[in-house]
Amino acid sequence: MTRPYQRPPALLVLEDGTVFRGRVFACAHQQRVLGEVVFNTAMTGYQEVLTDPSYKGQMVTMTYPLIGTYGINDEDMESARVQVEAFLVKEYQDLPSNWRSRRSLAEFLESQGVMGVEGIDTRRLTRHIRLVGAMRGIIATDTDNFGELLDQVRAFPGLVGVDMVRKVTCAAPYRWENGPQPDVVWKEDHCGFRVAALDFGVKYNILRHLEQCGCQVLVFPAHTPAEKILATEPDGIFLSNGPGDPAAVTYGIDTVRKLLGHKPVFGICLGHQLMGLALGGRTFKLKFGHRGTNQPVKDLRTGRVEVTSQNHGFCVDLESLSHMPLRPTHFHLNDNTLEGMEHLEIPAFSVQFHPEAAPGPHDATYLFDRFVDLMRRNKGDSTPDVP
Repeated sequence: MTRPYQRPPALLVLEDGTVFRGRVFACAHQQRVLGEVVFNTAMTGYQEVLTDPSYKGQMVTMTYPLIGTYGINDEDMESARVQVEAFLVKEYQDLPSNWRSRRSLAEFLESQGVMGVEGIDTRRLTRHIRLVGAMRGIIATDTDNFGELLDQVRAFPGLVGVDMVRKVTCAAPYRWENGPQPDVVWKEDHCGFRVAALDFGVKYNILRHLEQCGCQVLVFPAHTPAEKILATEPDGIFLSNGPGDPAAVTYGIDTVRKLLGHKPVFGICLGHQLMGLALGGRTFKLKFGHRGTNQPVKDLRTGRVEVTSQNHGFCVDLESLSHMPLRPTHFHLNDNTLEGMEHLEIPAFSVQFHPEAAPGPHDATYLFDRFVDLMRRNKGDSTPDVP
């Protein structure tokens, strides 16, 4: 049913003074929203984007012009709630048509108190971010006072140097079995490998993939000490995705440093960056980041080009790790940035992209099998390597 009320105007002001006008299609709890403005090039998967904890602190612009056509369902949640600060689209479709749809996008956003804005010139906004870079922004529905809004957004500290992981990590450990389970113990009758996952902002589909590979998974808050994790005697350690500046997650870097060398480690996205920092490297902020489901990455082991799903604004500086026994495994073909690495002396590897494909292509799901194979070989099993 078409929403009955008149959609109020909304004003987006970027920190460089650029202004965009639109209309509210989902009302928020507040009349002004601050965040880092970024864009995502995916044509589908907006529900997964909205609920991805890696977007905490950001206002996401979708480059595909028509959003909302298939509504919201109960199966495609990547966390327990909407994580973005606001959602910006060119045209909102309020009449979803899909057999799995349970409610409209606007109803979903409003239930979470998150603002949705349509009518934004998303093509112009995306081009501006590509040329100038991701920047701080404010959306307001209560005023047209440009000067006041510009002062407010410039006073906003942004995400660089800010620990966003504490805002999204779980409050207590839990076991994953077809969803979060309250008991935090390994099942003795389970024959799969035991994986301890550090939740820096983990997506549910990552945990689903580990479970589909036959693994038991215990999920730990990001601030859990390494000693407590190792005391559970896992077969492997998984470092999850997450939001914000990796250099600000100092406790996570320390934990990863203490875990490396004890058990096989597999990190993705923020987990990849934290592993790089734990090994003595540096990270840097990309101009506008990699966000979408069509990011081309070359696997140096096979020579194959994979189309990957990505969502990150920081990158590991490969040159800063030149002193370490590391081998780069993947590179981004658009800007030649590091997308994957493996340690040559201890069982540890990581990738910058999202192999769990939620949303996105399935080109890189083999990496979960590679992690299982690494745990198998670490336990002395002679099963052949996964390619």
